[in-house]
Amino acid sequence: MKVLFTYHYGVEKMKAINDLGYEVIHINENEISNCQRVEDIEVLVCYNPFKNLDVSRLDNLKWIQLSSIGIDQAPLDYIKNNGIMLTNNKGGYSIPMGEWIVLKILEIYKNSKYFYRKQMEKQWKLSTDVYEIYGKNIGFLGTGTIAQEAAKRLQGFGMKVYGLNTKGRDTVYFDKCYGLSEIDELLEKSDIVVCTIPYTKDTHNLLDYERLGKMKDGSVLINVSRGNIINEKDLVRKINEDKFMGVALDVFDHEPLPKDSCLWEGENVYITPHNSWVSQMRNERRFTNIYENMRRFIKGEDLINIVDLNRGY
Repeated sequence: MKVLFTYHYGVEKMKAINDLGYEVIHINENEISNCQRVEDIEVLVCYNPFKNLDVSRLDNLKWIQLSSIGIDQAPLDYIKNNGIMLTNNKGGYSIPMGEWIVLKILEIYKNSKYFYRKQMEKQWKLSTDVYEIYGKNIGFLGTGTIAQEAAKRLQGFGMKVYGLNTKGRDTVYFDKCYGLSEIDELLEKSDIVVCTIPYTKDTHNLLDYERLGKMKDGSVLINVSRGNIINEKDLVRKINEDKFMGVALDVFDHEPLPKDSCLWEGENVYITPHNSWVSQMRNERRFTNIYENMRRFIKGEDLINIVDLNRGY
């Protein structure tokens, strides 16, 4: 069975895949194209080669394993219509992203930007604009593995942790969960709102001007999901209206974030370049998931992290 990797995980790890019984070929993602070497592959392990690799010309392709959690880069209609199995890296980045969420909450509440600026200016100047998160309500839009890892880490802070999922099902580490139809209630009661919800047609611009307006004045907004979960133009309007204590964004409508974006200039806006998933363990966890699925696939066992293409995640 022939598999194409678009990322090289190291000699030992690639040999481990070969030892499972696969014929392994590697072509770097930014160098890939349709060619004789790849035309008969049955498995594709990748992030996003789809701009240069036309999967419709891969007649033997049975399964695509993504190294990402998000799937919107893949040609989903073709995959669905041709019975190709799609799996992702669900859970692979949840720990660093959970830590990042906690970091940004504390940075905003403890006014870290001010102190970093004063350090650069070599000024010894106290600030009283420093707050506690004790007793605050935090609402997660989405209760998947990322939200769970963050909620787990917030247990010791004395906060009320709420979640939003499709039907309001109870989820570990959350004090209460709301259904998607109850989003306004969750927004109104939360001091901090964190977007970890998958991107689908139903969650596109889920937070628009009206919804952002339902959040508390002086609240905190954090997004690690996808940029277009939030209507970016409406968000800028609300920032300019001094709606928020702070906004932490790791994802954007257009990436890289254009240099002329107003978001760069926000006094209380914390920007990172889609970096929340990164840690020294990223390749280990990613490969562990890939290896387990490849072991299962060649043995005819059920795979983990199969994407429901009807639901979009």
